[in-house]
Order: sequence, then C-alpha cells, then structure tokens
Amino acid sequence: MQIEDVKVSARSNPSQRIIAAAIVFAFLYFASEVVITLLLAVLIAYFLDPVVNVFERIHIPRALGALVVLLAVTAAFAGLGYLVADRADQFLAAWPRYSGVLRHVTTAFDRQMTTVEKGVEAISPAVEKGRTLSRSVEPPPVREWLLRGVGSLYTILIVATFVPFLVFFMLAAKPRIWKATIELFPDEHRERVRGALDEVSSMLRSFVAGNALVAIILMLLSWGFFLWIHLDYAFLLGCVSGLLNLVPYLGAVLAWVPPFLIGLAQWNTVGPYLGVAAMLTFLHIVGLNVLMPAIVGRRVHLNALAVTASLLFWGWLWGAIGLIVAIPITATVKVICDHAEGWEPVGRWLGA
Repeated sequence: MQIEDVKVSARSNPSQRIIAAAIVFAFLYFASEVVITLLLAVLIAYFLDPVVNVFERIHIPRALGALVVLLAVTAAFAGLGYLVADRADQFLAAWPRYSGVLRHVTTAFDRQMTTVEKGVEAISPAVEKGRTLSRSVEPPPVREWLLRGVGSLYTILIVATFVPFLVFFMLAAKPRIWKATIELFPDEHRERVRGALDEVSSMLRSFVAGNALVAIILMLLSWGFFLWIHLDYAFLLGCVSGLLNLVPYLGAVLAWVPPFLIGLAQWNTVGPYLGVAAMLTFLHIVGLNVLMPAIVGRRVHLNALAVTASLLFWGWLWGAIGLIVAIPITATVKVICDHAEGWEPVGRWLGA
C-alpha cells in the first residue's frame, strides 16, 4: 500500500486575512476604552522608564523607584492642574460677560444665515402646496467627533483609575515582562524580536519626550504672546492653545478657538483676530515642521502620506484620542514590519 505525503500549509488565503483584519478592527472599535487605556499606559511607562533605570543603578529596588517616580509625576500634574483650575475658575466666574458677547455674535450670524436661506428659497422652485419643511435637529458633528473616545464619563473614569496602576506594574515588572515576551518566540527569532523591542522602546520614548518638550515650548511661547497683546487669562489660553497646536494639521485651526472666544469681549476690529491666527499658525508650523523633526525625527521614520493616512484612520476610529496615538501606533507597526520576515516592503513603504 502506497503512502502519500500530505503537506499541510499554514499560509492563510486572502479571504482569511480580510476576515482577521475585520475582527481586529471591530475589537479596536468596540473595546476602545480598554485599548486606549493600555496604549496611554504604555506611552507613559516608556517615558518614565529611564528615570526608574537610574534609581535601579543606584541600588534602589525597581518597585520602589517606580512608585517614587509615579508619585512625583502625579504631584507635578496635580500642581499644574491646580494652576489651570484656578485660572479656569476665574474664567467661569466671568463667563456671563463672555456668554453675552458670544450670544450676540451667534444671533447676528443666525440672522445672516436666515437672510441667505430666504434668498435661496426665493429663487428655488416653489414647494408643493400643503407640504411643510421640517428641520431635524442633529448634534454638532465637530463636537461629537472631538469628544468621541474621551467624552464619556465612563471612559474618563476607566483611564483615571487604571492608568496609574498599569504604569506602575509595567515599570516595576519590566525585566520579567521583557524576558517573557521574548521567550514567546522560537530561539531562531528571538534576536530579531529583541532588536524590534529595543527599537520600539527607543522610538516611543523619544516620541513622548519630544512631544512633551515641544508642548512646553509652544505653551510658553503662546503664553508670552497672549501677555504681550494683553489678552485676559493668558496663562490658561497659553496652556490650551499650546496643547491644541500639537494636533497635526487640525491644531493650527483648533488653537485659534480659545483666544478668539476671549477676544470677543476685548476686540472690536478684525485685526487682532488675524494677528492671533497668524502667530498661532506660525507656532504650529515651527513646532511640527522644525522642532518635532529635530527632536524625534531620527526615531520616527514615517513619510507624510503614512502620517496623514494614520491620522485620518485613527481619528475616525477613536476621535480626539486617535489623533494623539496615531503616529506612535503607525511607527510601531513600521518597526515590526522592518523586523518581520516578509513584511519588510511594508516597512520601507511607510518610511519612504
């Protein structure tokens, strides 16, 4: 009796890959709170890991060093939050003054839109007799998009509760987690996996540190500019506009909104608005096209098309949070493709 050799191929066909990709994207969408929390914890842990390593080199236990670093960072953010909250409280106390001006502007704008609509109706074909036009009230799409992923109280509570614990455990148990991750792969691939993990670690650390440094620079420059033009609540506006300016592409426009809102009660001409828009756009261009490449450009090798596509996709999937994590996720995918056999062309395309 002749025995035939049967070859079993583990290679998947295109339809199986499409189904697997659909399952992954569905998981990322429906489990967004969990995934976003883990991603934020990973970014913070990579940023704080060098400080914990310094403590470990001076013979301080890694768990204790991680706890000290985490408490110090929490105290620093609490102090900054107190300063911002104090200025925000002053702004809220004076809100009736600004709300009246804002209401006047929106009323005038609505009046102009009504005039335009009547003009359009006058030249459009007559509506059938007996039919009435009804307007459906929909939530503002911009606000809904910006708050998606961060707007729900449940998401905020999840992030605020679990991120500190996740960061502490990641920092305290990093050597064991690192070793266990490498041992998941066969011996012949471990060296390549180790190189990929080292490169991802260096890239994420540089990205977070670079963004933090650029954010501080933009906040200080915005604060100084608002002080120079005697705009109220300069510190609060500098913090908000400086952070918004970090958002690629959209940040150049989003950063205008806070000073424009405060300027409604102070400016009666269009000149100051044009000056603020020009200055903040200039800071956005310098921050993202000069400072950011100089600080993190050597670590994050992504072409403009890959960056734009990643911002569109992750922004659509997760809203405002997606814009924050889009670049590190794409850069991590590039590093993995560079070290995964057969995926090198994808990595080269992302960095072309």
